Amino acid sequence: MALDRETMRGLLDTVARYVRERLKPLEHQVAAEDAIPAEIRREIAEMGLFGLSIPEEYGGLGLSMEEEVLVAFELGKTSPAFRSLIGTNNGIGSQGLIIDGTPEQKARYLPRLASGELISSFALTEPEAGSDAASLKTTARRVDGGYVLNGTKRFITNAPHAGVFTVFARTDPDQPGAGGVSAFLVEAGTPGLSLGPIDQKMGQKGSHTSDVIFSDCRVPAASLLGGKEGQGFKTAMKVLDRGRLHISAICVAMAERLIDDSLRYAVERKQFGQPIAEFQLVQAMLADSRTEAFAARCMVLETARGKDRGETVSTDAACCKLFASEMVGRVADRAVQIHGGVGYMSEFGIERFYRDARLFRIYEGTSQIQQIVIARNMIRELA
Repeated sequence: MALDRETMRGLLDTVARYVRERLKPLEHQVAAEDAIPAEIRREIAEMGLFGLSIPEEYGGLGLSMEEEVLVAFELGKTSPAFRSLIGTNNGIGSQGLIIDGTPEQKARYLPRLASGELISSFALTEPEAGSDAASLKTTARRVDGGYVLNGTKRFITNAPHAGVFTVFARTDPDQPGAGGVSAFLVEAGTPGLSLGPIDQKMGQKGSHTSDVIFSDCRVPAASLLGGKEGQGFKTAMKVLDRGRLHISAICVAMAERLIDDSLRYAVERKQFGQPIAEFQLVQAMLADSRTEAFAARCMVLETARGKDRGETVSTDAACCKLFASEMVGRVADRAVQIHGGVGYMSEFGIERFYRDARLFRIYEGTSQIQQIVIARNMIRELA
């Protein structure tokens, strides 16, 4: 572990208390206003949560994968919008830079990402390139001193607030697939970069996405991530294991929150002269939810430890993402059922989590993509 046991315990206690006393009371406000209060961003920055996974030499906490998962188990017990605020800085928005960035790029961006001064955004998905990311059409044409970018990115998390975008574009139009794709670090405000309106989503209010549009957007040669063309897709793939484990941990946390809320309601709610928790069919829903959440927690922790040991965990990380994201959907459905009519009413928040949970099966690779990854890896390992 990167932190000593006592320091780590203090961090987890601090995050748990902050979630309980500060963030949970704001859940309804964030959902109603579709915005996180500015003071919350400042407080989260002061706690160092924007730099959980960023190395200490750049001002981050440098947490191991297991430690990051343990923090996510606490942070995920409230509205996912709060986690999303810091998610890209700790995940896909910084890890490519950490893994493949030049020393100059790391020095320029990582300290500001760790402090929360900058919000990062990962611009890969396009209108016609989602699960098939290698088919992206955004181009980066080489010119004197740099590149000119043209294309549109879609559903880009934190785009309306980002200070820097990791943008994937095709530098070699004659090479189809992943080999002709490069990654660029493009700062907000660069001429030719514009944003579409904030997307109106089914759930996860307060977490904003939008299109990112490049129209003859000129960037210097120094913005090419790692200084190498044709490495962009490889960089994107390298960050997936950590991202999938982080999202899996958030799914576990949301499930545990819903189980706790459902149990408390079942004990308090009376029908036919007794608490509904005494009815076996309600007990079955509670037991199934607890069992599945426990299984997901164990999967995520064990895989995170394997990653920290330097093991190849791509298959196991995909298993975690598939199981945990599907699991939280089932738990959320049971939570609505246990709460009955109350669970369907927006004022009580259960239906909000039901909608929020649905996205986990889509981003960071759909459930179907996880199945393909797992099966192909199994076949490759056998061969």
